[in-house]
Amino acid sequence: MNNEQLYDKTRVPLIQLIDIYKIYQMGSTEVRANDGIDLKIMEGEFVAIVGKSGSGKSTIMNIIGALDVPTTGQYILKGQDVSKMKSDSLAEVRNKTIGFIFQQYNLLTKQNLLENVELPLLYAGIHKRERKKLAMEALARLGIEDKWKNFPNQLSGGQQQRGAVARALVGKPSLILADEPTGALDSRTSRELLDFLKQLNDEGNTIVLITHDRSVAEEAKRIVTLKDGKITFDGSVNDYRKQV
Repeated sequence: MNNEQLYDKTRVPLIQLIDIYKIYQMGSTEVRANDGIDLKIMEGEFVAIVGKSGSGKSTIMNIIGALDVPTTGQYILKGQDVSKMKSDSLAEVRNKTIGFIFQQYNLLTKQNLLENVELPLLYAGIHKRERKKLAMEALARLGIEDKWKNFPNQLSGGQQQRGAVARALVGKPSLILADEPTGALDSRTSRELLDFLKQLNDEGNTIVLITHDRSVAEEAKRIVTLKDGKITFDGSVNDYRKQV
């Protein structure tokens, strides 16, 4: 099965990367972190982007997450070309369209769990009462609503990660971007998180998972591998298992 068969072409592409290059100058050496990447991800897909350190996966994650822009090429997100956007416009895209789940949680240590989950809504200008309501609903969905007053250092690693997931979901983003989300978790908590990501995908959420771990990647429905800034495989999990 090739990548053209993995999705219904009548669906709307959420992400389109068109001939993406990200080039850095290291002294007299030109480093192509991304080297001509073409990729389309449809709404409702669960895609894992896999690669070793130096493969270009972190760079492409930053571009997909509107944390950076390509040197050349186009990035179309939800029908909008974000390739040449300035920082303020990128921040607005991130806040309205993308929910981030990071390996190190990125919870603010001086704010309690509720305040951390409320942050995307605060930036979006949502009224305080509505922010609290939506944030508590997100915490309840992750089963940690009773921890809302706790600060990050009063939570276990698994609770912090669930708080980070609640924060990612609270604004009902079009895309959930998970960067090595199980990297700091034990095996049981990792399993719980991956099962929850699968559940979110079953409910129609689009998920892009960045990982170096083959076993984690195989939890997705489609796998894209990177090496030296180029896509070397794009297909189903079954085909990935055959060629690795």
